[in-house]
Amino acid sequence: MKVLLIDTEPERARALEVQLAAVGVTATVRPRPGETLPEAIAREAPDLVIVDMARPDRDTLDDIRRATSRDPRPVAMFVDVDDPGFMEAAIEAGVSSYTVVGAALPDVKPIVRAAVAIFRRYRQVEAELHRAQTGLRERQLVDEAKRHLMKQRRMTEPEAHRWLRRQAMERARRVADIAAELLQKDEGEKGGNG
Repeated sequence: MKVLLIDTEPERARALEVQLAAVGVTATVRPRPGETLPEAIAREAPDLVIVDMARPDRDTLDDIRRATSRDPRPVAMFVDVDDPGFMEAAIEAGVSSYTVVGAALPDVKPIVRAAVAIFRRYRQVEAELHRAQTGLRERQLVDEAKRHLMKQRRMTEPEAHRWLRRQAMERARRVADIAAELLQKDEGEKGGNG
């Protein structure tokens, strides 16, 4: 596992690197001087990003938001101060694991595992939601195409459904694609006649 470590305190960063190596992290990398978080992620393609901050700030959250929207990956954040509002903002920005640490670093193994597991679960739920939304949109499109056929060609609902399925099979296309094409063609004809 490759980890991109963002930390402004060199001693704490070295201590964290030692712990990461002990839990099987094969490479710990850092951003180059002046490099933004999105740039560092694009260059290094880490499996996990760890942000260790003494004083959390909104600029860092903006960087995390930009980075995770372009190239999603798990982000674990260690902070020194318990701030529920900042924690909510961090999670909204794409942080998978938010841990308040004191003077000593906690055991990072469960934190790293949790960050990766939460990120994977979130991505899975996001993909399931996308599939459900796509399915719903396609269902609505097919229903609209059936209503169009029922009105324009005086078909019954089962006849309209069979017509769409037959067109899809004959043209080796999906029923939703045939429905969209039918409705677009109808819109084009209306526009041309108007």
